[in-house]
Amino acid sequence: MVVLMLGDVVGQSGCEAVRRLLPGLRREYRADAVVVNGENSAQGNGILPVSARHLFDSGADVITTGNHVFRRREIYELLDEGSGIIRPANYAAQCPGTGVFVLDLLRCRLAVVNLMGTAGLEPLANPFETIDQILAKLDTPLILVDFHAEMTSEKRALGFYLDGRVSAVAGTHTHVQTADEQLLPGGTAYITDLGMCGPVQSVLGVKPQQVIARFCTAMPTRFENPSGGEQYVCGMAVTLDERTGRATAVERISRIISLPG
Repeated sequence: MVVLMLGDVVGQSGCEAVRRLLPGLRREYRADAVVVNGENSAQGNGILPVSARHLFDSGADVITTGNHVFRRREIYELLDEGSGIIRPANYAAQCPGTGVFVLDLLRCRLAVVNLMGTAGLEPLANPFETIDQILAKLDTPLILVDFHAEMTSEKRALGFYLDGRVSAVAGTHTHVQTADEQLLPGGTAYITDLGMCGPVQSVLGVKPQQVIARFCTAMPTRFENPSGGEQYVCGMAVTLDERTGRATAVERISRIISLPG
């Protein structure tokens, strides 16, 4: 089977780029399932029901998130409904939502786990301990992990920690795609960061002049997403053995589409 994993979708233009390219990518790779990180899919940041629906309508089967998941209260109800939108599993149990979603593909079941790193981010529960607890309860060998983390070292460490125990570990959060996709020795597909689905002429999806002003003055600055122009759609395609759950191939995906301004 083949699974596509797309990196952080940023703003309205990122959503539109995914809508235009994802159906073709599903056909091209004959993908059985698609996982998309949508934590910044709302204009500004966070995720809203309308941006989540846009991603599902575009072909996503599961939407993962990260540190901005709770920015918009409107999404809380959907998180609790088991709609296919998940938040990092190492948030406290009383937070809305869950960190695991099992997708029933009829012939097999695919588990998607969302975790968040703690190096340079919120002091959540230890992601290494959290994933051990989750794996003890899952009854499918097909397991994808979206690790939303700041530090390259923490992402690499989790990849090797889970090598042979999950099908894929894909880093998100830093919005810049890394060129280190690989099959780890135990059969786990890995990439440090899937990259971004959003504006090319930006700083991580934000208008450059606003980020420059923040760095120059250290003053609070309202960030806005550019609209139109060239857009990245970045991620990876992973081929999995349905019986063992091991990855047999991994391919990095980076496409650019131009949208009207």
